[in-house]
Amino acid sequence: MAEHAHTTAHESEADDAADELGPVYGIMGYFESPADLYHACEEIRDAGYKQFDAQTPFPVHGLEKAMGLPPTKLPFFVLGGGAAGLSGGIALTWYVNWDYPLNISGKVPFSWQIYIPVYFELTILLSALTCFFGLWALCKLPTFFHPTMRHKAFPRTTDDAFFVVIEAKDPKYDASSARKLLEKLGAKEIEEVHS
Repeated sequence: MAEHAHTTAHESEADDAADELGPVYGIMGYFESPADLYHACEEIRDAGYKQFDAQTPFPVHGLEKAMGLPPTKLPFFVLGGGAAGLSGGIALTWYVNWDYPLNISGKVPFSWQIYIPVYFELTILLSALTCFFGLWALCKLPTFFHPTMRHKAFPRTTDDAFFVVIEAKDPKYDASSARKLLEKLGAKEIEEVHS
C-alpha cells in the first residue's frame, strides 16, 4: 500500500513538472555529422512524418529535399514586389507628365524611354524590400524563443551538433514510436521539449 502511494506521488510530481513546462512541442535529439542528419531526415520523411525540423550550425546542402520540403514561395512575392515597383514608376512618370507637360526636344509629353532609370530603380527597390521583409515573415522572424531551445544540449547547434525535432502537431506523432525511430537512427540525448 505504501509502495503504491509512493508511486502515485511520484507520478503526480512528474505531471506537475510537465504542466509547469507547458504542452509537449515534440521529441528532439542530435547527430554528430551532416551525413547522419541527412540520412535521419530521409528516414523520418519516409516514415510518414510531415511536421519535423532540423537545426544545424551551417547549411547542409540538399537537406530540404531530404526533409521533403516544398519550394519556397519567396520568388513569387519578389516578383509581385518588382511588378508593383515597375507599375508604380510608370504611373508616377505618366502622372507628372500629364499634370505638368513639358515639351523637351520635341518629344511627346509621355516619352517612357527617358524614364527607364526610374523604372529600373523602383523595380529593384521594391523587389529588394519585398525579399527582405518577405523572408522575415516566412521564417517567422524575429523569434526570440523557440521550444527547441529547452533541450539541454541545444547550445551545440551553433557549434558541432545537428538537431532534429519531430513535432507533436504531426498527425502521426506518438512519443514512444518517435523516440524509437530516433534511437534506431542513432540520435543522441533524445528528450521531449515543451512549449
